[in-house]
Amino acid sequence: MSKMTTNQIRELARKIVGSRSGGIRYPELVQDIAGQSPETPVNTIHGAIWDLATRFPTEIIKPSRGLFQPASAPTTAPTPITIVDQQEVEAGGAEIDFYGPFAEWLKNDLDEVTVVSSLGGAGLKTKWGTPDVVGVYKPTASNLIKFPLEIVSAEIKISPQAPVVAFGQAVAYRLFSTKSYVVMPSSLSEEDASRLESLCMLFGIGMVIFNPDREKPEFTIRVRAQRYIPDMFYVNEFAERLRQHNSEVFERLFA
Repeated sequence: MSKMTTNQIRELARKIVGSRSGGIRYPELVQDIAGQSPETPVNTIHGAIWDLATRFPTEIIKPSRGLFQPASAPTTAPTPITIVDQQEVEAGGAEIDFYGPFAEWLKNDLDEVTVVSSLGGAGLKTKWGTPDVVGVYKPTASNLIKFPLEIVSAEIKISPQAPVVAFGQAVAYRLFSTKSYVVMPSSLSEEDASRLESLCMLFGIGMVIFNPDREKPEFTIRVRAQRYIPDMFYVNEFAERLRQHNSEVFERLFA
């Protein structure tokens, strides 16, 4: 295909969006058009499609940032917020199967912690919850310059219907954590993923997407967690609760 004009780019974009009932993210749309017309400059494509929802309001909507969706596509009902721990209602408690793999990924791939452990459940007996995974980044014998240890917490969900609950728990962990992550399955809708990503960026929460397959979870970082100074009162409270609940894990993390 030869170099396209602005109108031709928009017409192609309308067809692509119209064929994707679940919506298509802006970078993917640009890549799709560029793939069909390599001769067309990418900057020209950007200039032609950035305002599609404004130019064609009866055909294309923008339910969240960076996401184009056909106006005829059924809208997703708001996710109800429940106070029940989602893990309790998951068949077979399958979330626990991903605590270990994520802990290893957090340590070995993301390199955010030097020691890590799986917790989960309500073991620490607090209404603010217990992180599914908690790790500590601390100086080792080889570090010439020592530094204060950092607590990294994570909340993992296998249900795509629990992004608000998971985000709320991850925010609560910032009371005692230097960094906090929310980990959601790849079955999360693009609209929910986009909204969750924006919230995570606003509040400094890390966001990870994974494939809910025990054999190949394939964790992928979407937003890096920002570093914050936690409230030392709650840091010590968390440490004491952990020590009383499981002294072995406490020693491994904080010794």
